[in-house]
Amino acid sequence: MSTAARVAKNTGYLYAKMGITMFISLYTTRLILNSLGTSDFGIFNIVGGAIAMLGFLNAAMAGATQRFMSYTEGEGDKEKQKKIFNISIILHAGISVIVGVVLLCAGYIFFNGVLNIPADRIFAAQVVYGSLIVSTMFTVMSVPYDAMLNAHENMRYYAIVGIIESLLKLSVAFVVVYTTSDKLIMYGILMAAIPLITLSIMRIYCHRKYAECVLSPRRYFDRSLMKEMTGFAGWNSMSSITAIGSQYGLGIVLNHFWGTTLNAAQGVGNQLCGQLQAFSNNLLKAVNPVIGKSAGENNREKLINTSFYSSKAAYILMALLGLPAIVEMDSIMNIWLGNSGKNIPQYAALFCQLQITRTLVENLTISQQSAILAYGRIKLFMQIKAILYILPIPLTYIAFYFSLPPYWLYIIWILCWGVFMGVSTLYTLHLYTKCKINQWIKLVFVPCIVPTIMAIACGYLFKYLLDIDIYYKWIYISIIVVVTYIVGNFFFLSSEEKQAILKLKNKYQNKI
Repeated sequence: MSTAARVAKNTGYLYAKMGITMFISLYTTRLILNSLGTSDFGIFNIVGGAIAMLGFLNAAMAGATQRFMSYTEGEGDKEKQKKIFNISIILHAGISVIVGVVLLCAGYIFFNGVLNIPADRIFAAQVVYGSLIVSTMFTVMSVPYDAMLNAHENMRYYAIVGIIESLLKLSVAFVVVYTTSDKLIMYGILMAAIPLITLSIMRIYCHRKYAECVLSPRRYFDRSLMKEMTGFAGWNSMSSITAIGSQYGLGIVLNHFWGTTLNAAQGVGNQLCGQLQAFSNNLLKAVNPVIGKSAGENNREKLINTSFYSSKAAYILMALLGLPAIVEMDSIMNIWLGNSGKNIPQYAALFCQLQITRTLVENLTISQQSAILAYGRIKLFMQIKAILYILPIPLTYIAFYFSLPPYWLYIIWILCWGVFMGVSTLYTLHLYTKCKINQWIKLVFVPCIVPTIMAIACGYLFKYLLDIDIYYKWIYISIIVVVTYIVGNFFFLSSEEKQAILKLKNKYQNKI
């Protein structure tokens, strides 16, 4: 099977998973918000907010292990893959203990004057936080198995595990709705049990399926490889931890100045944007092993071209859903959360719009980061990333101290994580691969941004011209925005993209 066909098949599995999990997740959020109420939902997002970010930590840390597995797959060294798997088990066992201790110490600080939580909900918040520590450790331990599935491009089983996880979350939501116990405590404990279940499922499958998935640390221990992987994982983990710390820290800053209601708005934004981002993340998950193997084969041209086109595709997939959502966010909030806006936290719609904008900007260079990781020379890049990840915390604190409105959190976030991070990514990739930045501008930036401006302008124009029912208006505006964006993209197709579309058209015509 060709690389393109394999990527297409794996992307299809991931989209099938996403179509199911998106519906389940959005419905689950509605159940939980209505059951917990705005205040308890805000408490969960500020105290147990890191649970929502564990997927990000899992993906970021799996990327480091997957890089070595995919690189070695490109080299064709099966014995080395066994060594990499066993070393990754040792590394992540150590990391899970360290993360658990750090979170335990941080909890003492958080619950002694930092968090703004009603006195009668302190105990419930502490139980949620304790559950978070346990689930974090299990999530870290699942990373080697997650990386193994990705390195083998086994997205079918990965999709099955994702669907099971979503069904478990839905089951938790129903339990919370009907329980007579403290709903917040019940929700925190049950959500923390899910990573243990998914770890067990992946572990059993991988040990039965893959020959290199042999747990024998003494036999397959390699000191030099351990040193190389430790250095790589250390720098990559530092970047991941600072990113998670920044998101959690920004939530604390928001809570300190504005209270739990704004944390609830942030939680709603995280849920919606996370589901939209899944569209582009699925493509990247299918493409990243190809980038890693290209580095292992020392095929620089394939690596650069794959990273450029996958960044563009990731942006387009996010834009097709994100741009209509930006234009019609108020309608989406009313349809999604219901009750004529009664349970919609203040600023939730604006936070969602800005969150989507941040993700779109980040997607412009997201695959270039994968290319840098594939080459393995990451020390300088990770140091720059760590600084840019942490920078929004003091800047946001200063902004709120001088009474700037809450949405400045996202403006600062967009500048640091989107604009400045994108510039540093392109510059670093240029240093390592001599790729031309003007080529990225021509192939990625212009074809993405110009149609975006066209679609947003048309969307808002028709939004104010149409005076119809909210449901029909949402559908019409979404269609107008999507069609405008697609038409705009056709004007900026490269010659290679035009040839690929022509081949696809001829292929289906011949079948008919």
